[in-house]
Order: sequence, then C-alpha cells, then structure tokens
Amino acid sequence: MSSEDIVAMTSSASDWGVSEYRELAKIAEAAERYPDMIHFMNKLVNKKAEESKALDLEERNLLSVAYKNVVGSKRSSWRTLSAENFQAVNHAVVAKYKEVVEKELADICNEVLSLLENKLLPNVGKADSENNAEVETEVFYRKMCGDYYRYMSEFLKDQGYEDKTEQFYQKAMDVAQHLPETHPTKLGLALNFSVCYYEILKKPEKACKLAKEAFDAAIEKLDKLSDTTYKDSTLIMQLLRDNLTLWSSETEGAEAEQDD
Repeated sequence: MSSEDIVAMTSSASDWGVSEYRELAKIAEAAERYPDMIHFMNKLVNKKAEESKALDLEERNLLSVAYKNVVGSKRSSWRTLSAENFQAVNHAVVAKYKEVVEKELADICNEVLSLLENKLLPNVGKADSENNAEVETEVFYRKMCGDYYRYMSEFLKDQGYEDKTEQFYQKAMDVAQHLPETHPTKLGLALNFSVCYYEILKKPEKACKLAKEAFDAAIEKLDKLSDTTYKDSTLIMQLLRDNLTLWSSETEGAEAEQDD
C-alpha cells in the first residue's frame, strides 16, 4: 500500500476518531513510516482542535517524533547537497536538486508551524505557576515553533525567519521561568536557543551566556532531580557543557587571531 493509498483510506474514514488515528500513528512509528505518521497526526490534531481539546502527553510526543524524523532526514539531504562535494556533476543540476529539497523542507516546516500556531497553542490554557503541566505544554510548543523557524532560517536567509525564531524561543524562555531548573523541557529549550544564538543569529556571547546560566542553575538543583527525568536532564546538561566548551574555545581562538 502506497502513501497515496494510506491518505485515500483515512480520508474516506469519516467516522474515525482520535483513538484510531493515535493507534495508526503508533503503528507507523514502529514501522518507521514517518510521512504516514505525520498524516495520521494531522488528522488527530484537527479532530481535537474541532473540539477545542488539547493533546495529551503521548499524542504531543507522537507529533514531535513524526515531524522530527521527516524534517531531520530532509535537513540531512540539504546539508549533503550544500557541501559541494559533487565535482563530477554539473553544478546547475546539483543546485536545481537542492532547490527541490529546500521546497520540500519549507513545505513540511510550514505545515507543522501551522498546526502549532493555529491549532495547538490556542488550546493551551493560560500558563501560570499554579499549573506546571500547562506551563510545560506551552513551553514545548513554543520551543517547537522556534525550532522549525530556525530550520528555515538555515536556507531561507533574510526572510524574517531569524526574528520569528528568536521571538518564539524568547517567549518560551519567559514562560519557562515557572519550571524547575532541571526540567528537561526547560533545559532542551536553553540548549536549542543557545544553538540558535551561535549558529543562526551569530551572537556567540549570548549563546555562551545562556548555555552557562542554564547549566549552572541545573547543577545547583541536581540533588532534586527525579528518577523519571534524571537521564533526559543530565544528557541535555552534558550537551550544554560540550557546546559551551567548544564555543568558548572557538571564540577565544577568533579573538587571538584578531590580536595577531
């Protein structure tokens, strides 16, 4: 059965509900058919949005996994085509092929951003310190928006995506103040925002400052880490420290070259 058959089958199943689409998405994930998984999760998100219902934790993670895998594959293809390692192939052919991949990548990023901004964020309750679940959900979705605008900023320069990226990350950071310093969603946001500062916005000082502050704050609360989040939180902390070490050495090297 082709992807087109899958789409036709589910489109004709007008009486299918959220539970059916959730199970199909889980089956597609197990089979590593991520484009199908995206289709099922789109159906699920729209069903829930019609009823003004938020996604539960499992559904939210299924959505994230589906788009992360499809977009990750296309980003890898784009980086390969951008490396200019095809001396035996006509440059115009490679450039044209890269344009095809960029269009696919932009389309899929815009698709998930539309779901996030128009369907999911409007159904998140008002974030406050009294409801950590609502806070974490809003941070998660705003971080996702920042991530996908960041991906488009990589190949669509000077189209305003850099500003959108920073805005969503910053708003997520503001909301995340209500979360514990060791919360994996808060740490993941700090990690990705600092990468954005370094790679996209070209602000290495801000990247290092954000990574250091997030790492130091989490270290101080390390004894309060729960068993359920210990592995995720400490892994992200390690990534923050690794990036900070790398960026600091690169910044110092650049300054030394200027002094010479």
